Amino acid sequence: MRKPRRPGMRQAARAGDLVDKLLKGLGLDDRLQQYRALIIWESVVGPQIAARTRPVRIREGVLEVNVDQPTWMQQLQLMKPKILAQLNDELGKATIKDLYLKRGRVNLRSEKPIDQPPAWRMVQLDDGEKQQVAGLLTTIEDPDLRDEMEKFLLKQMRLLKAEARR
Repeated sequence: MRKPRRPGMRQAARAGDLVDKLLKGLGLDDRLQQYRALIIWESVVGPQIAARTRPVRIREGVLEVNVDQPTWMQQLQLMKPKILAQLNDELGKATIKDLYLKRGRVNLRSEKPIDQPPAWRMVQLDDGEKQQVAGLLTTIEDPDLRDEMEKFLLKQMRLLKAEARR
C-alpha cells in the first residue's frame, strides 16, 4: 500500500509575505516597523554621528540611544527634531515619538578583517564536470531528490577540486 501522492502547490507563498501576515494578525506589525529604526539608524544619521552613538531599544515609541560623550549628547539634543523627522520619513510613518539620549557605551566597529570564505567555495566547475554530475543523476526520478543530490554532488566536486589544488 502506497500513500497517495500529495498534489503539488499551485504557487508557493513568499516567506516574507507569510511573516508579514502573521505579525499583522498578532498586532505586532507596528512594533516591527519601529524596530526597523535600529537597523536604519546609521544610514539616517550618517557615519560621523553613528560612530558616536548606538540605538539600544524602543519603549512605547521612544528610541533610546547611547552616546559616548556629553558634548555629542548636547549636539544631538539640538538635532533631535531633524533626526526624528528623518527617521520617521525613512520608516514611512511617524512611529518614533521621541529620542532618549543617554551617556553609555558605544561599541565602535572593529577593524577586524572579514574572514575569507573557504577555498572550496571559490572553486568553479567547468561544463564537463557539471555534465558528469548531471549524468550521475539521470536515473533519479523524483525531482526534489534529484535537485538535492545535484547540490550535494556539485559541492563535493568543488571540495575535491580545491583539495587537489593544494
